[in-house]
Amino acid sequence: MRLRADISVADTDYGQVLLDERTGHYWQLNPTGVVVVRALLDGADEDAAVAALTSSYEVTEDQARQDVSVLVAGLRTAGLVTA
Repeated sequence: MRLRADISVADTDYGQVLLDERTGHYWQLNPTGVVVVRALLDGADEDAAVAALTSSYEVTEDQARQDVSVLVAGLRTAGLVTA
């Protein structure tokens, strides 16, 4: 997964912000979202992102898998990422 070329990323005290430079819209990622997005942007698949989440936070694998799926779907729906 990759962010579109016109998406800027900024770290915040509570996670990250993704800014769509074309529209001016932004999305806030909480710390768990940052773990998932960083893993995926580093080339991990969704299973590896689930593993990264469960190793970083006290969350069940089932809950982590659901969270990863929802986040990825949201990023795709918002048009922030490419394959």
